[in-house]
Amino acid sequence: MLHTEKAIIVEGRYDKARLSGVIDALIITTDGFGIFNSKEKQTFIKKIAEEKGILILTDSDAAGFKIRNFLKNIVPEDRITHAYIPDIYGKEKRKEAPSKEGKLGVEGIDNSILEDALVRSGLFSEKIKHDEIFPVTTADLFEAGLTGGEYSAGRRRKLLLSMGLPARLTGKNLLSVLNTFMTRDEFIKKTRELFPIDKNSDV
Repeated sequence: MLHTEKAIIVEGRYDKARLSGVIDALIITTDGFGIFNSKEKQTFIKKIAEEKGILILTDSDAAGFKIRNFLKNIVPEDRITHAYIPDIYGKEKRKEAPSKEGKLGVEGIDNSILEDALVRSGLFSEKIKHDEIFPVTTADLFEAGLTGGEYSAGRRRKLLLSMGLPARLTGKNLLSVLNTFMTRDEFIKKTRELFPIDKNSDV
């Protein structure tokens, strides 16, 4: 079982139950959108983030990203680590019907995929000093045809799915995740493999 001193933020109690079988950590729920109106829960998460740091692991649907973005606005960026589950379609066993977007949430993801998401977040690896690496930049995204072009959305989706990440990631979130998962050289190699033709193609 994995272990971290950081607190992990998930949406609901079923997510917490599933994750507790994968990692030994303090797991805090947002009670879905309840976090938006709970000053007490917000204050608690801010305090925990200051003391221990937090890792956010929400569902990969619109609601999950809304909660993630809310937390990003109340907790300093340097106190947050992000983990993402891939877009996997299906229905949780306890539910009668799939979610609105048809994607499995944290509670429905296999333990091995959850563990992989946590490891890939960089939570358990030594942080490389910023001045020792050349990060992926917005210019690199444009050069690879991932922004600013007719086919950029499709190309981003292809890249993210190839990495087991939710296709919803864009903009600043995308840059942050790419710089967690790979070096700039690895990014360039990956995009050249995926998109061997020019950036104005939908290949």
